[in-house]
Order: sequence, then C-alpha cells, then structure tokens
Amino acid sequence: LRAFSILMSLAMERKLTQGRRKIEMKKIANENSRRITFSKRRQGLFKKASELCTLCGVDIAIVIFSLGGKAFSFGHPNVDSVIDRFLKQNPQPNEGTSGHATSSHEVRELNQRLHDLNKQLKMEKGKEKPPQNTSFPSSISGFRAYVNQLGLLELEQLKGMMEKLKKNVSRQVDELHLEDSSKGPFGHEEFQSQTLKITSGMLTSKEMDLSKIGNYETEASPIPHDWLKM
Repeated sequence: LRAFSILMSLAMERKLTQGRRKIEMKKIANENSRRITFSKRRQGLFKKASELCTLCGVDIAIVIFSLGGKAFSFGHPNVDSVIDRFLKQNPQPNEGTSGHATSSHEVRELNQRLHDLNKQLKMEKGKEKPPQNTSFPSSISGFRAYVNQLGLLELEQLKGMMEKLKKNVSRQVDELHLEDSSKGPFGHEEFQSQTLKITSGMLTSKEMDLSKIGNYETEASPIPHDWLKM
C-alpha cells in the first residue's frame, strides 16, 4: 500500500510540468521564458487561424510584433490583400468608425510622403539619375548644365578623360613647337594652324566619347568648340 502511494505521488508530480500546469494570466517575468512562450503561442495561433480558414472558408490576416520589434504575419489568401480589403471599406460615419477612417487616411498620407522622401533621397545619392538630354550641348551654358546633372561617378570619368585630353594636346603642341622652331620664323602660321587642328580634332575624338560616361548615348564630345575661350 505504501509503495502504491509513492507511485501515485510521483505520477501527480509528473503531471505538474510546465506544459500541463495552469499558467496565471500575467506577464512572464523571465525574459527567456517569455520568448519561448511567444514562439510557441504564435505558432499555435497561426495553426488555429489556418484551421479556421479551412473549416469555414474565410479570409484572415494576423500580424504580431515580437518583443524585439520583428513582425510575424499569417494571411489567407495573403496578408496584403486582406489588409487592403479592410482599409478600402467605406462604413457609414458614426462615432465608432469616424476615428478609424481618419487614422487610415492619415496613415496612407504618411506612407505616400515616406515614399516620396525615399525617392528624393535616392536621387540625391545618385542611385536614380535624372533624365539626360539626348542632344549634345553646343554652348558653354549647355555644357555647364550637362555637367551639373552628372553624378559623382560620371564626373570622375569626365575628369579623367579631360586630363588625358589635356596631356595629349600638350604633347602634340610641344612637338609642333619643336618643328616650328626648326623651320624658323616662316613656320609660325603653320604652327598655329596645326595647333588649331589638333585641339579641334581632340575635342571630337573617341577619347571624349559620352557613351563612356553614365548612360549618355551619343558619341559627340561634351566639350563645346568655344570651351577654350572660357
């Protein structure tokens, strides 16, 4: 009889585990236990919601935020369609629904403003380039406007091309200067003519091809012919 009593006591103690014990409805003090309970109860809630959809053929959406702010959702057929359907409802105005309608309208406006600000921020960072002209700027003012709309990467590319152009022009001008010196005073006019041809030719050369700068789709030089007058 005593052995039977001991076995019964052990059985009762086994029943009083965490899973079977009645849990008091208050916030769990232990953070680790609270996280475990959240995970288990969330899975159970989603399971019950899925069963409800199957048994009754209803649409449902559930959104839960964890202690860390992470969102978990379940929806049938999907969360977005159910929430959009809920927000697009137009109930008769009364005390209970007017506040909700106003809040929904404010949320939509804030979302639109956030979208616009994000788009503007991307453009400022150069992730979204403004539309560029397909025609070549033929004046100094047009060239300056073109340069002002380039991003950082395109400006660096243009700078490198212009530095290379400057070196090539200087090299060929020096060569002509040496030839002019060897020919005497009668070669001065020819020197000026050759220098003009070199600068004009270099300004329209492939080295200044705009197709190499960003998405510009023209092979014309971005430097106008009156650039040297600046």
